Amino acid sequence: MKIHWIQHVAFEGLGNIEEWVENNGYELTCTRQFKGDILPDLNAFDLLIVMGGPMGVYDFEEYPWIKHEAEFIRACIQLGKPILGICLGSQFIASALGAKVYPGPCKEIGWYPLSITADSVLGKQGDNVKVFHWHGDTFDLPIDAQLLASTDEVVNQAYKINNNVIGLQFHLEQTTDTIDTMLLNCSEEIAQGGDKVQTDAEIRTQLNYFESNKRLMFSILDFLIKT
Repeated sequence: MKIHWIQHVAFEGLGNIEEWVENNGYELTCTRQFKGDILPDLNAFDLLIVMGGPMGVYDFEEYPWIKHEAEFIRACIQLGKPILGICLGSQFIASALGAKVYPGPCKEIGWYPLSITADSVLGKQGDNVKVFHWHGDTFDLPIDAQLLASTDEVVNQAYKINNNVIGLQFHLEQTTDTIDTMLLNCSEEIAQGGDKVQTDAEIRTQLNYFESNKRLMFSILDFLIKT
């Protein structure tokens, strides 16, 4: 199994996904957009993971590679490849399929409950799980996408298309190291505050959710590679 992932900024890595790759003995390759790497041949990998980043999919004048990445993701979907999009990655998938991406009603930064809206790999309809959020944008659902999870403030938090494409607005991949890195590199967003922006201390006192989030992340990845 060959896993390829797209990294948009140096401080947003794979987190616990790297542990899943290593545990299973899969091959791993990466396109680092911030270093100008070339996207791979579509036949060079089996699963695509598109990670997050502070930019928006509409910032193509500042980041010319955005249009190329959207075209690449669209081609992967057309080929039926398994794809996981996380935060910006979920927005990329939505945008690649013609859905609108735009600033949400508020920034969600910190540990907040997620309501499961349909039975899926995320859980049973009506379940609530606490996950880590760090986003300001939201998106309309792509055509043929099924909504899987919501928060009170941001409805479109997770979706799937058929059984091979999953978009997550939140971050199940976080570890203590990646949280530290996010807080270091994006401290200005914490400082700006907001109704749904937790403080550095609040975020660090809820690290007991890491293990349950990791189990859910691994279940999603296992689901995708079996499609």
